[in-house]
Amino acid sequence: MFTRNTHDLEELARRLRSLPGVAAKNSIGVVADVFGGGDWWAGPGDDGAVVHDRGRNLIVGGEAMLPAFVAKDPYGAGIAAVLANVNDLAAMGARPLAIVDTVTGPRDVAKAILEGLKWAAEVYEVPIVGGHLTETDGPPSLSAFGLGAADLVLSAIHAEPGQALVLACCLDGRMREDFLFFPSFEERGERLAGDVRTLAEVAERGAAAAAKDVSMAGMIGSLAMLLEARKLGVQVDLDVLPVPAGVPIGDWLSCFPCFAFLLTTPAEKVGECLEAFTARGLTAQRIGTLDDTGEVRIGDASGSVVVFDLKRESVTRLAR
Repeated sequence: MFTRNTHDLEELARRLRSLPGVAAKNSIGVVADVFGGGDWWAGPGDDGAVVHDRGRNLIVGGEAMLPAFVAKDPYGAGIAAVLANVNDLAAMGARPLAIVDTVTGPRDVAKAILEGLKWAAEVYEVPIVGGHLTETDGPPSLSAFGLGAADLVLSAIHAEPGQALVLACCLDGRMREDFLFFPSFEERGERLAGDVRTLAEVAERGAAAAAKDVSMAGMIGSLAMLLEARKLGVQVDLDVLPVPAGVPIGDWLSCFPCFAFLLTTPAEKVGECLEAFTARGLTAQRIGTLDDTGEVRIGDASGSVVVFDLKRESVTRLAR
């Protein structure tokens, strides 16, 4: 249990709103400024775009790593590039098919990046099929792009009031000391490849309608991004929220976990959705119910506080 004091809830809400990862999402709106609002399905909107090809749903997406992160930890950045793409594809109900990358920087840094990419590609069982490399004395950079296929697509446009909000996550791991990243690579190992593909199985069973991976915007910021397409609301029940042992709830809500997904699920399918993850030794819990208020709230037995009001604001500036 987190708190019995609404002041603590208000402080937590302020922290979650002010995360750098939340502020950074605001710049995404420039895409809509230039290209138009899109339809959320084909982009800009979900973390992957749906491309229809001869009856198949192909999902494409991409991620650019922060240059400071690449310079400080090139091997880790290579891992993160694969992780971010695989999680984005999974959140769309897709099984990953391939990744390509672009790398620039000094030779030793580029080599470390490639080694990180290779390690993560083997863990997640997705091939690196090509890319581009430029050796330069300038600051290093890394981007990667993923391709997946989905029989049934999970998308924010499918979220509806009355659906359950489920958190599926791995609580095994240890927070990095230099920034809020919660890895589970050692703890899950070769099981990670099957873990991310579980979302495709859940989608195919109709046990989820929409999903979002928890990333740099933190859990509540990522949740707001999931719900802003249809301006939906929800209260996240902190009294039932799964939290790793020894990790403060504020850090858990602010971090980028290796494996954490928010799913919206038809009420009659909640048990089936939870079982898909718990059967793999992962944690899954219903933490709220979607409504039409547009208010993304956190609450416990002491009360609740609005973190984002999606009727009045947009985290990405894509919802207009």
